[in-house]
Amino acid sequence: MSLRSFFSRLLSSHSNSHRSDNGLSSHDVERQETYGSHPRQQRQWRRYVVQFFIALVLLLSAIWLVMALWYHFGLSSPITWLAVITIVGLLSAMFAVHYLPQLFEKKPFKHKTVNDTVSQASPANPSNSRTSNKKSTRFRWLTGLYAAVWVAGLGWFFSIEPKQERDWMAEVDRQVSYERDATNPDLITLTHVRNFDWHTDKDATERWETRTVDLSKLSGVDVTNSYWMGPLIAHTLVSFRFENDRPLAFSFEIRKEEHESFSALAGFFRRYELSLIAAEERDIIYTRSNARGEQVYLFPISHLQQHEVRALFDSYLTAADELNAKPAWYNTLLSNCTNIIFYMARIVSGERLPWDYRIWVSGWLPNYLYDVGMLDANPNKDGQRWSMDTWYERTHINPKVRGFNHQLSTESGTHSRDFSQQIRRDIPIPPLADSQALAEAEAKSAAQAAN
Repeated sequence: MSLRSFFSRLLSSHSNSHRSDNGLSSHDVERQETYGSHPRQQRQWRRYVVQFFIALVLLLSAIWLVMALWYHFGLSSPITWLAVITIVGLLSAMFAVHYLPQLFEKKPFKHKTVNDTVSQASPANPSNSRTSNKKSTRFRWLTGLYAAVWVAGLGWFFSIEPKQERDWMAEVDRQVSYERDATNPDLITLTHVRNFDWHTDKDATERWETRTVDLSKLSGVDVTNSYWMGPLIAHTLVSFRFENDRPLAFSFEIRKEEHESFSALAGFFRRYELSLIAAEERDIIYTRSNARGEQVYLFPISHLQQHEVRALFDSYLTAADELNAKPAWYNTLLSNCTNIIFYMARIVSGERLPWDYRIWVSGWLPNYLYDVGMLDANPNKDGQRWSMDTWYERTHINPKVRGFNHQLSTESGTHSRDFSQQIRRDIPIPPLADSQALAEAEAKSAAQAAN
């Protein structure tokens, strides 16, 4: 061995021995020299990311509870302000105990040597350990107290019951009910069918009627979308057509109280009861297209059999029974005017109506029906394909009923029929399918043509 190699090994051995005396083996030294502080920094970043999401969850849960209290008790209520002070105080204390000291660390990502770690954990320096334990205990107590407050608020929220009796607006003051004929179950007599004469969007002559329909004469279904807040949000109604009789419309609506206005945000917080309205189209569509100035479109649904149409009608009757027996809450996301219809229709048609995000984006419901073949891409059967733009152009109700005199006739049935015929002008009305196989085949063909 050369003299140079001997001294090189000797110096290397002395250096490793010195580091070993300080608590590092030669293998640890090699890892530290090779990788440096990157793993520690990565762990530090992961810890901060986790803390960020915990803070976000705490913040969102606090906002939800405060908004629920606000919508139920009002901004000026002492209950709302007491809850706000309590929640903000607890969150501020938690932040001060756990997060604030970390913000003032001079070097949050400084690589700690083993000597630093040993020094902090040694019995000779117990102050850091005691401070850490005390901070952890305080934070756990504050977290538990906040959780108790939030769980109590959650319990209060789910204890709020919908009511049947309130000071309702005239247009939702009554809900539809019905009776079946004892000798002919196809004959349904509906009570509280709305047929108002609308003068302005708030002023109407009230009229609640009784109407008998024959389910054996059902000839089809139309879906009406009324756009009142941009292209994404629409109110959805369903009309049932009958042979030799005028259509009947159904609409799930919020049951507003007098001097109450609709808020999509309030709809998340059990603020409105749900209502089912049966009405003449000259009332429930006219008020949107003419009195309120909303943009309204009517789409005839294709490739249905009569038993499917009848089953959907029966679903509305079942919903009327349930709401009359026990009121329910409207929910902007889960139980609104569009997805309730989809839930009922899917029970009838099953996999022909696949789940789709557009069920919750009500303004795009017609596009969904077009893509699944329930809105025919070749409605005239002449090879002329209709795009969605064509459908929107042909089914736009507003130009067809502009200037319509809703008080022209005292014969409400005749007048309602005139309005219903006018809004369907230039729209091909599809016949019912003869068999399930034919309906599914035609729907599949229409979907392929659409896509």
